Amino acid sequence: MTDVLELANVESSYGPVQALRGVTLSVHEGRIVTVLGANGAGKSTILKTISGIIDPGKGQVKLRGEEIQGRSPDWIVRAGIGHVPEGREVFPLLSVEDNLRMGAYTRNDADGVAKDLDAVYAYFPILRERAKQEAGQLSGGQQQMLAISRALLSRPAVMLMDEPSLGLSPKLTKEIFEIIVRINRERGTTILLVEQNAHMALKIAETGYVLEVGRIVMTDTCERLAQKEDIREFYLGIKAAGVRGQRRWKKKKQWR
Repeated sequence: MTDVLELANVESSYGPVQALRGVTLSVHEGRIVTVLGANGAGKSTILKTISGIIDPGKGQVKLRGEEIQGRSPDWIVRAGIGHVPEGREVFPLLSVEDNLRMGAYTRNDADGVAKDLDAVYAYFPILRERAKQEAGQLSGGQQQMLAISRALLSRPAVMLMDEPSLGLSPKLTKEIFEIIVRINRERGTTILLVEQNAHMALKIAETGYVLEVGRIVMTDTCERLAQKEDIREFYLGIKAAGVRGQRRWKKKKQWR
């Protein structure tokens, strides 16, 4: 099975603060992989390092075997990586359609762009209805739909998704995750998903990594991760019975 994206011993920092400490992970082509962790664990930093927003101090980031660390974000988008950032970050004064076309700025195939616009409107019909409306006037859920669609307009081989359910209602969260699965299955797009909603992430992804204080501390299939006591207790809210479970729960609360 081919690894389309690989990180090897990556270390990234914000000034003097080290956020990633020797992170190694791989993403198989055509799969959904998730990274779980508490706030501040370094999940978003992984995505920013991959997309060129942050240059790692050490380690390698590879796309289809080619090292891409140190490349500009523009180059990385052109190489096939799309990034759906935390907090949506749409262009609020541009129309919905212009936001989408911004996602296709690297392309010069007008017919293909038109076809992809129709495709994202099929995923999110509300965006077609609001095509001429300023993006800043959309609801939070609609802006998330727009951010995902904008990334799709670059025709990425790999999509980095940072907290797509952040601030959304349970109903909208379910809809967004259903679309993520459709994008993966219908378009063959590989997805690296960072998500606080561990229940949903483990449900749709195949492989999961658990990040603590900038280090990968656990990796397994999502099916097996969902059965592990630590994951059930700390991320799914299912406390283990007995003294041992209580002791581990207290330790985790102190760490947080």
